[in-house]
Amino acid sequence: MNALIPLVCGAIFSAGVCIAGMVRPSKVLGFLDFGGRWDATLLVVFATALALHVIAWRIVKGARAPRFGAQFPGPPSKVIDARLVGGAVLFGIGWGLAGYCPGPAIVAVVSGAKSTLVFVAAMLVGIALAHALKSDDRTE
Repeated sequence: MNALIPLVCGAIFSAGVCIAGMVRPSKVLGFLDFGGRWDATLLVVFATALALHVIAWRIVKGARAPRFGAQFPGPPSKVIDARLVGGAVLFGIGWGLAGYCPGPAIVAVVSGAKSTLVFVAAMLVGIALAHALKSDDRTE
């Protein structure tokens, strides 16, 4: 049963980003084009995600343990450092240039579009590089 939950969640996420158009770079780039033909429809996606998140946390707020896991995650870090800012900048540049977020890009891989495959390959190289750099930091 526990193996089925991530599969169902992934399927719901995939369907949602497809329906919302987030797997189409033109849709995302249209949202980011404030000076041209701005497409504000992705605001609905963001607002829906935020509303669902608020509702979900209200539901689990009083629980002692998660229903489908060993423990709740710890509180997020409040540190704003170069690593956080650099990652946010890289994410924003990648999103603005390619029109993909990591999750929707992985969903869009099934399209076989060359631009999607190049983006995901570059993203995986970046993840591996970040992981290697983080590992180097720990050994010092």
